Amino acid sequence: MAIYHLEAKVVSRGTGRSAVAAAAYLSCTNILNDYDGVRHDFTRKKGLVWREIFLTEYAPLEWQDRCLLWNAVEENEKTKDSRLAREFVAALPVELGKEQWQQLLTDFIQNSFIVDGMCADVAIHDPNPPGHNPHAHIMLTVRPLDEQGKWQYKTEKEYLCVKNGEEKGFTAAEFRAAQSDGWEKQYQYTAGKKKMYMPRSEAEAHGYERMSKYPKSTKFGRQNPISERWNSDEQLVLWRKAWAETTNRFLARAGIDETIDHRSHAERGIDEQPTIHEGVIARALENKGIVSDRCELNRQIKADNALLRELKAAMKKLMQAVKNTIPAIAEAMENVRQNVMIFCYQLGHIRTGQKQAKGYLSSVQSEIKRYGRLAEQIKDKTKERKSLLADKKDIPFLNIPKHRELAARIAELTEFLEELRFEKSLSLQNLQCADGSSISTLKRDIAETEASLKKLDQQEKKYAAELDAALQQYAELREQAAEFGPLELLEARQALRPNKEQSVIRRLQNTYGNSYNSMTLFDSKRKTANLLGEEAESRSIRERMKQKQQQARDQQPKKKQSRDWER
Repeated sequence: MAIYHLEAKVVSRGTGRSAVAAAAYLSCTNILNDYDGVRHDFTRKKGLVWREIFLTEYAPLEWQDRCLLWNAVEENEKTKDSRLAREFVAALPVELGKEQWQQLLTDFIQNSFIVDGMCADVAIHDPNPPGHNPHAHIMLTVRPLDEQGKWQYKTEKEYLCVKNGEEKGFTAAEFRAAQSDGWEKQYQYTAGKKKMYMPRSEAEAHGYERMSKYPKSTKFGRQNPISERWNSDEQLVLWRKAWAETTNRFLARAGIDETIDHRSHAERGIDEQPTIHEGVIARALENKGIVSDRCELNRQIKADNALLRELKAAMKKLMQAVKNTIPAIAEAMENVRQNVMIFCYQLGHIRTGQKQAKGYLSSVQSEIKRYGRLAEQIKDKTKERKSLLADKKDIPFLNIPKHRELAARIAELTEFLEELRFEKSLSLQNLQCADGSSISTLKRDIAETEASLKKLDQQEKKYAAELDAALQQYAELREQAAEFGPLELLEARQALRPNKEQSVIRRLQNTYGNSYNSMTLFDSKRKTANLLGEEAESRSIRERMKQKQQQARDQQPKKKQSRDWER
């Protein structure tokens, strides 16, 4: 089944990545990064199906060699946190073949990126087993090129100039034209004890001393209009839409009755819960037989959505078929009761998961804070101990009292450090970490748990709304049943109930598998009875029937006593 997935990322030095390494990975090649001298060899990586470079109109032809292309990008970016490239990872439809994938990507890249002035490096990966997860990596340059094939600027310095008390921003080229119109750059001057920006003419009139040669400017400068558009959220939406439209066109051309949609469930009016991205690590754990929290959550979301679709379809069909007869009303009311039980079970299951997640986060986060405090204390005390050792070394040997004082303090600090290190090791044991380097992995687990908890909160809201809707349906059916005999209706419902409850158990067991919990079902039955007021309703019906029976007995004439004994 074709699925929509188009993940957008930025390759940035600020996150420790390099464009050369990313290009070597996607193309499964061996490339030397001239910027830092690191060689990136991915020639042993399997699953490469196709790779290609697409150049824009003004790009040098030698950039057909990806080594030259991405080293040119690395060479042009000077800062340690430069954005080097934009990357898209797209899921490819399994219904299409390899040649169709190539045509699809070529069409998408040419019409979305190349015509807009970007260079693109693309590769198709179809890792083992083939056809399981075919996807494409698309790397794009982030700087526009001029007509001479030279990189344009991303941002240009913007000077804040003044004229008659008005402040306005100008680039260097704009300022040359504006200067003749009376605009002046502002510099920082010392005015008594104050520091302030002002134009040179005003500062010279007061005799102020200039502090810096750098004029006042905006914090981030002015973005290149082309780069600004490429970086906008609106452009990303257009690219996502273009991928969906291009893919659907190729699917239709191949005679495949499948489509994908770039819009969210909310935008499409779908009330099902979307799944979350699992990632390579989670899938690797699953392949080893280890249950991943993210994969388990996705399985649960899919099962819940399937059950919800089934319940809604059955209820819609039933509500349309309800007739004014006791069997039909009883059937409808028991089916709604069945749905209420399922929604109560789902809410109970979700709240159990929320409680576990919150308990895990509470214990782990408090322990991580404790570990952080211990690490900070160890750092401070170690620094203090080194300082005392240096002081002790500098004090003349004949100053025995000072030596003893420092030696005592150093010994005290050494003992305290040992205690802190022991507590730190206990903290690591509590966190189930081998060493301090594992803390970063644990923090990622915490972030994933927080994301899962947020997803559970969304599921809770959804099923709470479904429960409210089911209770409203039940109230409508109860009004409709008011014209029938209550005892007869109750008996009809009681006859249906065992089979309905067994159906609930089977559905929940099929949906939740090993996670099914009979105690949660017991709680959901009890809550269903409370929500529907079954006990009070049943008691009221029984009491009314007793009253009617008593009234009927009271109205019957008393029989004459037999006097046969007198004879």
